[in-house]
Amino acid sequence: MTTKQHIKSHLGKELFRTEDGFVKVFGPDYTKSGILNEALNQSRVEETDLNIPKIKSIEVVDGQWSITMDYIEGKTLSQLMAQNPDKEDEYLELFVDLQRTVLSKRVPMLNKLKDKMQGRISDAKLDATTRYDLHTRLDSLPKHYNLCHGDFHPSNIIITKDGTPYIIDWAHATQGNASADVATTYLMFYLEGKEQLAEKYLKLYCLKSDTAKQYVQKWIPIVAASRLTKAKPEEDEFLRRWIDVVDYE
Repeated sequence: MTTKQHIKSHLGKELFRTEDGFVKVFGPDYTKSGILNEALNQSRVEETDLNIPKIKSIEVVDGQWSITMDYIEGKTLSQLMAQNPDKEDEYLELFVDLQRTVLSKRVPMLNKLKDKMQGRISDAKLDATTRYDLHTRLDSLPKHYNLCHGDFHPSNIIITKDGTPYIIDWAHATQGNASADVATTYLMFYLEGKEQLAEKYLKLYCLKSDTAKQYVQKWIPIVAASRLTKAKPEEDEFLRRWIDVVDYE
């Protein structure tokens, strides 16, 4: 009989460690298609040379879907940054380098980022004029096919004892414009109240990638609108403030 060690509950999922690895058990709010799409995303990214957990099985037990994958032993980059504030710049450098590595990959079978964002903007509770403006802006931005994580955050990077970084949680992976993924990370730092870290991150990414800051900023209202559909109540007002269709100066 397999023993389970409960790790935590997160967004309607229960996370366990077992002898087989790491098990993610989905609650009733998750659709079969959404769960299978998450597993498919991760399986496709496994075909790159990135360090990510490998999926071992997908099962239904007592009516609940679950995905079992490799368990990666270590600390998240978020934990390390909190425990060693004097090393923030060093960890941020690693974080940006990892994101640039991810964005350098191609996974042609993934869903298109632009299609996903267009759908989310349509579903957002915004007035028709704002939605039209956002759709038009999104359509005008260049089509790229970089591997986008969709939730690239220090909490989704595990550093093992030997210093190897693993990137986890590929549920939102798509192929699209790298700057959209960067804008997403930037907004996530702001949502946590880490404005200084957000600005330091964006400056470092733009420097290392030779990307104009203004180009990333063009994506921020679009990313904010696409996140609005699944925002927590306390995030709603914050995201709406970023959905300003006036160009950044």
